[in-house]
Amino acid sequence: MHNQMLNWGDSKNSTRRADSRVEALWILGLLLAAVILFSINLGGLPLRDWDEGTVAQVAREIWRSPADSLCWLYPTLGGEPYLNKPPLMHLLIAFAYSIGGVNEWTSRLPGAMLTAISVPLLYCIGREIFPQRTPALFSALVYLTLLPVVRHGRLAMLDGAVVCFFLLMIWCLLRSRRNLCYCLGVGIGFGLICLTKGILGILLGAIALLFLLWDTPRLLTSWYLWLGILIGTAPVALWYTAQWQHYGQSFTDTGIVNQSFSRIWAAVEDHAGPPWYYILEILKYACPWLLFLPQGLRLAWENRNLSWAKLVLVWTSGYLLTISIMGTKLPWYVFPIYPAIALVVGVQLAQVWNLPRPTSYPRAWVAFLALMAVVATVGSLYFIWSPASDSELQLILAAAAGTMTLATILAVQGDRQFLLILVWGMYVSLLLLMTSKHWVWELAEAYPVKPVAAMIQTNTPANQKIYTSYPYGRPSLNFYSDRQIIPASTNLQNYWQQQQPYLLLDQSTFDNLTLNSVKQVGTAAGWTLITKASRE
Repeated sequence: MHNQMLNWGDSKNSTRRADSRVEALWILGLLLAAVILFSINLGGLPLRDWDEGTVAQVAREIWRSPADSLCWLYPTLGGEPYLNKPPLMHLLIAFAYSIGGVNEWTSRLPGAMLTAISVPLLYCIGREIFPQRTPALFSALVYLTLLPVVRHGRLAMLDGAVVCFFLLMIWCLLRSRRNLCYCLGVGIGFGLICLTKGILGILLGAIALLFLLWDTPRLLTSWYLWLGILIGTAPVALWYTAQWQHYGQSFTDTGIVNQSFSRIWAAVEDHAGPPWYYILEILKYACPWLLFLPQGLRLAWENRNLSWAKLVLVWTSGYLLTISIMGTKLPWYVFPIYPAIALVVGVQLAQVWNLPRPTSYPRAWVAFLALMAVVATVGSLYFIWSPASDSELQLILAAAAGTMTLATILAVQGDRQFLLILVWGMYVSLLLLMTSKHWVWELAEAYPVKPVAAMIQTNTPANQKIYTSYPYGRPSLNFYSDRQIIPASTNLQNYWQQQQPYLLLDQSTFDNLTLNSVKQVGTAAGWTLITKASRE
């Protein structure tokens, strides 16, 4: 009998070790797939306006400044105090500059890698809330193959890092139900969010708190949790105190009110939109996984007594409602909801995967997949025969068309393998998009900055202010030219009266302005740089 118990114990330990190895392999596999997708061609395109140019310039000024200047604590933008956001991501990018130099790749690398880490983190969250591995795995794969996640996660912005820190906080929160030591990670995750994007930490922290109130209220009485939160928020409190002591009321007015809380009730810089703005964003960019979202939400509501359902319901409804009623609307504000959508869809896909085989899938699914196959095919053919022929777009759309066509055929046959085709096909299509020149499509909305910036940098003194006829400022042009380019389309005549002015003019403005003693110092991409001719 004693030997039988020993054998049973050895068998149980062996099973646990094997299961741990499988878990480690899945986590490493997801991380590798994410790193490849988030890093390939990362520096192949210029930084875009707005956030990328601003974030990179702040990071460069930190990198250039000596440590005793405290620029790492009191960052600047164009030599002026930068009070928009805390500098955690800017510091990480500055560190990347110190290793790899100042370029697009090092500017985007920290955010891209943090977003890549969020993929296996979401899998780990799934393993905490789902009794089986399948929904956790599908959730991570859906998240990995969502277009807005990959695109915004690769940019030199703050949102990918925020989502990574939020997922860390949620994972530690779930783990703390079995091991209170993980409460420390809850506080650290919350603190990292606040040091990255300020008051957004309050919203994401409130979502975690509401989940706890509904699911595990006993944790709210644990001193471990509050100690962890205290440890995590201490650096945040110290940073805000240092800013207030250094800048005084201007930090309160600009950094806290104008750049943070005012976004709730007002449209900052005219970035307004209707309350359904973010629903449209999800509808536009969450395909093909949007197909399974309604049934997943219904399943969550029907199982709202379970932890996973409580988490995704609080997460999706709380976050979406809050950002929808805000006055300022920006596409990347919806980023933190995508992990919750991936969890909802992952549960639904796991149910589909476990259905008896063969089975009959809803006609709406088949029709939707067929429609996507037709649209992608037509798009691919268009870029073959149209005057605006583009081989890269043709290949991307051909991959998407092949994916949707094969998935449609398998779905009609009742074969569950259509889900794997969707995952693999979306991954390959996104990989092709990221290797192309189209993944930062906003660059096509205005003139290319790099040739204009090179002209400005070559022909103007350091720290020179340049006035331009372009109607708005372009942070990416400021970054590449290492000069301050100020939009002044209505005051160019007045600025010409300065001691040694430099004007950056489009051809129409250059032809129509009446200026004296003009010296043309350079032209690039349809723009002309002029200054006053020196008198002999």
